[in-house]
Amino acid sequence: MTASITRTTTTPKTRKTLNSRFIAVGVVAVAGSMLLTACGDQTDGGSKKTTESTGSSSQGGAPLHDLLPKAIQDQGKVKVGSDIAYPPVEFKDDAGKTVGIDPDIAAALGKQLGVDFEFENGTFDTLITGLRSKRYDIAMSAMTDTKDRQDGVDSETKKKVGEGVDFVDYFTAGVSIYTKKGDDKGIKSWADLCGKKIAVQRGTVSEDLAKAESAKCGAKGKITIEAFDNDLEAQTRLRAGGADAGSSDFPVAAYAVKTSGGGNDFQIVGEQVEAAPYGIAIAKGNDQLRDAVQKALEAIIKNGEYQKIVDKWGVAAGAVTEAKVNGGT
Repeated sequence: MTASITRTTTTPKTRKTLNSRFIAVGVVAVAGSMLLTACGDQTDGGSKKTTESTGSSSQGGAPLHDLLPKAIQDQGKVKVGSDIAYPPVEFKDDAGKTVGIDPDIAAALGKQLGVDFEFENGTFDTLITGLRSKRYDIAMSAMTDTKDRQDGVDSETKKKVGEGVDFVDYFTAGVSIYTKKGDDKGIKSWADLCGKKIAVQRGTVSEDLAKAESAKCGAKGKITIEAFDNDLEAQTRLRAGGADAGSSDFPVAAYAVKTSGGGNDFQIVGEQVEAAPYGIAIAKGNDQLRDAVQKALEAIIKNGEYQKIVDKWGVAAGAVTEAKVNGGT
């Protein structure tokens, strides 16, 4: 939903690699402790428009409640736009409940702010539009904080397409390539994708990286890019043999490798690239809500709740130590 765990639309710059200990320390711990089917053929989950509350808290005893805008205080909730088909960041468990890293962090923020965070399911590439139309108060969906998004600029055309958003950064992640297990088609890096087909989620840094690499392929042949509404659909395409590789945020790719088909469907190839922060997106001009969310994130980092969540999901390597606003580039 370059983590994504990065669902971004940013033209790639210098690619930075992250420590691969995410595999050993991170997703292995998650898969070992959770009995989930989210990385199977759950392609319907990303298209249904549903809402679900984190059940965080009411205002009683919430230390930061008064920081919220009056309208949010009165409605008693923060409406969250999210593509809930991106395990382990946000997804539906076997009982149909919205779970994952983002819902857990949102619930912890809610305890500080004294409101529920109510998740509404939508496709990833429409979330910022939903902020502009005030359908959502925030978007929380493994969304990478980029300068283009802050400024409302289309990453491909570099044209102004909106007023932009502010981000409160809460995690750091990179992007990975994965293939069918035992059949990597000779793919070890992005350059090896020339002349091959990749399945990705639409509107993500994986799609942008594939487009940028394809433009450099020359005689080797362009990369055929199939873009889907959600990451689970892209996984299904690769699993069925309809693509040579897939790409998504590292925590998501590693989780799919560990859980899909009991660990027999996929394998990660090469290093993860494009390390960048995930941000909670808030419409420009909504400074009071932005600042309240930032203070709440600072509070859960300080009191240890944040660390418990990233430890629970096995993604401590991507943890942040401070709540920055617009820290992406």
